[in-house]
Amino acid sequence: MSSRPTAPLIRSTTILSVRRGDHVVVAGDGQVSLGQTIVKAGARKVRRLGEGSQAIAGFAGSAADGMALFEKLDGKLREHRGNLRRAAVELAKDWRSDRVLRRLEAMIVVADRESTYLLSGAGDVIEPDDGLAAIGSGGPFALAAARALAAHTELGARAIAEAAMGIAADICVYTNHQLTIEELT
Repeated sequence: MSSRPTAPLIRSTTILSVRRGDHVVVAGDGQVSLGQTIVKAGARKVRRLGEGSQAIAGFAGSAADGMALFEKLDGKLREHRGNLRRAAVELAKDWRSDRVLRRLEAMIVVADRESTYLLSGAGDVIEPDDGLAAIGSGGPFALAAARALAAHTELGARAIAEAAMGIAADICVYTNHQLTIEELT
């Protein structure tokens, strides 16, 4: 057994992307926890990226790492003239191969008017089959709720995201009801 002190486990956030028709939403809660303590309730982990805000993204994980990845993805979007697929693949390649980036502890969900991707430091660039993607502590809860709502209601993307995030916040102790929502139509 190691005698080294361990840093408290930082848990935070639920990020959910919902695509319905020509409408896409990325929603994130604002909670940041350090161990068993809520240290911030209103963090913003969802933002617009690219020239003219052509994409929206949310991160789960370390705040500094998530912000660094936002900056990298924003640069890739500009470099590839708004081509999200190309920008996502190039970021994933850099993230996996670069010695510094490889240590970043975060995941990203990013969407534009046509596509949604889940990106990780393992080199994953996953496009969900159903237009729904979620990450973070409450991600599985939000995703399950969004899938049920999408399959059994006529609700729009924003309404699905709000309801699913509310359900996740009611279940996951690392998720709250203070949402940041960005949308593209």
